[in-house]
Amino acid sequence: MDLTHISALALFAFVTTFTPGPNNIMLMTSGANVGFTRSLPHMLGVTLGFALMVLLVGIGLTGVFIRYPMVHSALNTLSLLYLVYLAYKIATSQPANSNADYQPMSFFSAVLFQWVNPKGWTMALTAVSVYNPSSSWVSLMIISLVFLLANFPSASVWVIAGQRLQNFLTTPKRVRSFNYFMAVLLLASTLPMIQ
Repeated sequence: MDLTHISALALFAFVTTFTPGPNNIMLMTSGANVGFTRSLPHMLGVTLGFALMVLLVGIGLTGVFIRYPMVHSALNTLSLLYLVYLAYKIATSQPANSNADYQPMSFFSAVLFQWVNPKGWTMALTAVSVYNPSSSWVSLMIISLVFLLANFPSASVWVIAGQRLQNFLTTPKRVRSFNYFMAVLLLASTLPMIQ
């Protein structure tokens, strides 16, 4: 992979990791409810989990989806159902300042979440098919590394944005309204995935 392709890949990774999607909405919600430090395991799980997912998709899952399209359809349906469940959990969580009910996603949960994130699947499949058409191991490693490097600042920005909202989220009513709004955004982020 030459420098031109790496630059294009870096731009693709930057844009796709910074734009709103299930990961970023959940990171912002976590930052708003529990702050940066308690959101670190979630951030690291997203960052490392997605890089691992890109690597494994490149190794062979793309071929499985081409050969067995029903597997992809089933995964898409399960992913959407899980995102509806997560939106419900966000909407019904109690404000952290009145009842410490909100639990940020753990590292392992965030790693596993990548496998049911429709935007993540789209990003991984696109990156592997566009930037590694020759199925090169070196290119696959570069793609995974570029996403690893792009995801950490992206996750940090979304958590910090949520944390900044803590100055506004000073009453239980505002926190509940914010959580409802974030749950609606999470559901809206799945609309492009519904076929």
